[in-house]
Amino acid sequence: MTPARAASAPSLPSLLGVFGHPDDESLLAGGVLAQHAAAGAATAVVTATWAPESHRAAELADATAALGAGKPRMLGFADARVADSAPGRSRLCDAPLDEVVGAIVEHIRAVRPHGVITHDAYGQLTGHPDHLRTHQATLLAFHAAALEHHYPQAGAPWRPAALYAATHPHSGVGRLGAVLAAVGKRALSVPDEHVTARVDVSAWSQQKMAAISAHRSEVARERSLPGILTRLPPPERESIIGTEYYTRLDAGRPRAARCGCVVGHDLGDGWEAGRR
Repeated sequence: MTPARAASAPSLPSLLGVFGHPDDESLLAGGVLAQHAAAGAATAVVTATWAPESHRAAELADATAALGAGKPRMLGFADARVADSAPGRSRLCDAPLDEVVGAIVEHIRAVRPHGVITHDAYGQLTGHPDHLRTHQATLLAFHAAALEHHYPQAGAPWRPAALYAATHPHSGVGRLGAVLAAVGKRALSVPDEHVTARVDVSAWSQQKMAAISAHRSEVARERSLPGILTRLPPPERESIIGTEYYTRLDAGRPRAARCGCVVGHDLGDGWEAGRR
């Protein structure tokens, strides 16, 4: 599916991304968010850290606008490694888990998405403690959002159809592993059989890269992934950002599409597998 065809295609299911920091939404799920928005689906992003009045919030707003994901929804906890990211607030990794889960439940019930996307159990990509905490809290919130006696103050219950973790299989790390290793980082990948959706998002790479580039303070940093990507030659960059990988975390199972691709059971035929 190309962006031009997407405008006339049946709407894909709505999505809510829940990520640790501004820029995670663009790096890990920017292609799928842009794909679904282009097809007429409602999309939104919850970001666990950084204050709504911070410079990174303004950058996040530009990124979500590029992806068609609306205005940022920020929980406002402090980044584990940046003390002034949310003055007066606890670090996400120090906040009571129940508080974090309740905040995510409120957004799930407000957005009422069909699918929820978050970090994988490693804290994709590099195991940042905020990614791990967001993964943990989102798993709990996904189930709690459907139960009326959990967090009754957070709105009417809503049960999303599917929960996915953004991930990378061993075979899909490719050039990304090398560029991270060059700055002393390691990509934490999973066995290939753990991946339930391989999505070719090359048709939305321009939007995805625009969203990544909107995180200007990260682009300016030598060791950050947005900065690394913007400095790569376009073909090399495309090889890294043109495919996204997801593991389904709830009880659903993938189904075989007519084309022989693997797609997300509840997220539509736009979730096509790449060549294996």
